[in-house]
This record gives sequence, C-alpha cells and structure tokens, in this order.
Amino acid sequence: LDRLKELFEMYKDVDAEKLFNNLVYFLEAIGPVCEKYDIKMGIHPDDPAWPIFGLPRIMTGKDSVTKLLDAVNKPYNGITLCTGSFGSNQNNDICEIIKACRGRIPFAHVRNLKYNSPRDFEEAAHLSSDGSMDMYKIMKTLYDTGFDGIIRPDHGRMIWDEVAMPGYGLYDRALGATYLNGLWEAIVKSER
Repeated sequence: LDRLKELFEMYKDVDAEKLFNNLVYFLEAIGPVCEKYDIKMGIHPDDPAWPIFGLPRIMTGKDSVTKLLDAVNKPYNGITLCTGSFGSNQNNDICEIIKACRGRIPFAHVRNLKYNSPRDFEEAAHLSSDGSMDMYKIMKTLYDTGFDGIIRPDHGRMIWDEVAMPGYGLYDRALGATYLNGLWEAIVKSER
C-alpha cells in the first residue's frame, strides 16, 4: 500500500492533457517502426471508462478515441475495440464508436454486459438476451464498416464447476467464440 501511495504521489501532476500528450509522443516515436514492419497498434480503452483513484482516463469513448486517431492520423495507429470497456459507460454507443473508427480497429474484444444501474454492471454471457448489449448489432456494424481484424470473446464466467483464473473461464469463452462466429457467419450469408 505504501508503494501505491508513492506512485500516486509521483503522478499527481499528470493530468489528462499531459497523459494524452505523452501518448501522442509515444505513438509518433514508434511510428516509423510500425510503418516499416506493417505493425498495427490498437490501444485498449480505459476500463472502466471513468476516473478511478483520481487518475485521469483518456480513452473512454468516441470523442477521446477520435481525438487520438486525429492526433496521430496514421494507418498503424488504431484502437482495440473492447465492448466491455467502452460499454462500462452506458452513454457510449458502441456502434457509433465502430463507425467513427472505421478502418482503424485491428483487434476487437467482444463481450456482453448486464447493466444494474449507472456505473454498476456485470459481465454476462455473450448472447444478447443475457445482457444489455445488442451483440448482433455490434457484429453487424463491424461487418458493415469492413472490419478485417482479429476478434475474440472477452472474458468468461466460471461455469460448470470450472476452476480457472477469474474472468478467463475456458468454457464460457468457448461458448462466446462459437456465438460470435455464428453471428458473423449469419451476417456474411445474409449479405450475399
């Protein structure tokens, strides 16, 4: 706990603007290597999408993400679309974020959340009816915007008496992968 207090003290003068500027500096510095080797970077959004412990959050929704993509407007600079992180703020429209980041999403973590109240949610199974998110609409928006990156189910509940690292239950993630693949196949076939 003392070490944590020391770290908070070290970063007390780093506000959202300084943190953003440091991120831009970093992305511009690695840019030549990313371009040379065709490396696609995808920053993961803040989770949750609001400040905790007084620390600034700079990747919380559509406006902050488009600000970063505009500041470093290079093909290698993108986002990791994490529906759980963006979805932690119920005011975020995941599909609008996808549209705003068209062509700049190399990686997606897709999961469903069940909202209990503002800033109170739990991770749910991937099936739309098990949570508060429309998983079909999210996958369809990815398809409609030409998404061609890597997608995986994000997190998994512990089911069927599984003992594993919390949040990474194999069975639930396998069910999620199957569900997301099924949605994708249905979308692709319905567009033919």
